Amino acid sequence: MAKRRLLLVLALFLAFSSAKSQSFIGVNYGQVADNLPPPSETANLLQSTTISKFRLYDADPAVIQSLAGTNISLVLGVSNSDIASLASDPSAASNWVAANVLPYVPASSISVVSVGNEALNSGDSSLASNLLPAMQNLRSALSASAAASGVKVSTVHTMAVLSQSDPPSSGAFHPDIAADLAGILGFLRNTGSPFMINPYPFFAYRSDPRPETLAFCLFHPNSGRLDVGSKLTYTNMFDAQVDAVRSALDALGFPEVEIVVAETGWPYQGDPDEVGASVDNAKAFNGNLVAHLRSLVGTPLMPGRSVDTYIFALYDEDLKPGPASERSFGLYRADQTMNYDAGLAKSTSSSSPITAPANTSTAAGPPPAGATGLTQPAGWCVPGATLQGSADGRPTQAGAQCYIPSAVGSRAALGACRLFLYVSLALLLT
Repeated sequence: MAKRRLLLVLALFLAFSSAKSQSFIGVNYGQVADNLPPPSETANLLQSTTISKFRLYDADPAVIQSLAGTNISLVLGVSNSDIASLASDPSAASNWVAANVLPYVPASSISVVSVGNEALNSGDSSLASNLLPAMQNLRSALSASAAASGVKVSTVHTMAVLSQSDPPSSGAFHPDIAADLAGILGFLRNTGSPFMINPYPFFAYRSDPRPETLAFCLFHPNSGRLDVGSKLTYTNMFDAQVDAVRSALDALGFPEVEIVVAETGWPYQGDPDEVGASVDNAKAFNGNLVAHLRSLVGTPLMPGRSVDTYIFALYDEDLKPGPASERSFGLYRADQTMNYDAGLAKSTSSSSPITAPANTSTAAGPPPAGATGLTQPAGWCVPGATLQGSADGRPTQAGAQCYIPSAVGSRAALGACRLFLYVSLALLLT
């Protein structure tokens, strides 16, 4: 009888822990659309899921207010066009904070202000040179208020900040951004702010559409890839990308700077020439990513840690330019019905792996122009690779060849606790 009661307690605990909001699962809120539901309805939708983090590309007051009292933390965005004024005028930074942060805290939980989006790779040298001063001025303005002093300041980077990631242990930043990046990394270390980056395994597969690449990108069973430098084996692209960025940060002397995945996702449809864009693949990638994060297994280089990860995106954006995939990253339609079930609803959250049907594991057509070829280990960043940007900074061009990493704060204690519970349950069943 005692054993049966203990089994029941363990089962209930595990069920509850998988159904409640996960502190490391977030979602992006793109607004390039004319059919989005009211912010209050979006707030209700988020609360029906295990999503606990919400990233905006601006500081929409209606959205910020709608999430007051929900314990859903917000990342607010500063547009690239505002960087110069914030850098040159501390009062502009104070005014921005007074308008976009102070009226809403502490009722709304604002965790990070992201200054610009992929500014270092924008091609605008003035953005790169003004980025750090803008971050410093915003941080000073936030620190002047007790209510906002805990808000971190960071900026989001494209994968192209890395010049090398093959293998992950050789991860390195591009030397042409070294001067600007060094100051930013020092700021992040001194303020305890995260390094934010946008890895997309989807673009890795699009540049090398082999079945084995798709399996690696979708967390499907595969033979793994050995990192000859670290002697660690990788079984999915996401972990490889995470550890490559970790290696790059460590190589520059910033091991204490944590990494946040500001965007990652997979489109559920695309144009005829967009390989891999399908409902089955999108469901497999996002569903298996969520399960991977919930497992707390971490990456080969950083075991026992879960990466704070913002999935792109909550809704489809029907006004986005570019290929059809750009309008098809949403987990939900504008009417708040699912495009597919990624296991995020509190009533259906699961850690079971999702496998795409066999007929989605191959794609017609050769690798796009500029791909490194089938002999190159698929999904890695190679020297000289460049990424083009979409309207919100995400890489969209077929020639994208740089697919890099991210990691985040340690939750080893929580992982050990859950591991203990699973082991206890297994022992009781024997």
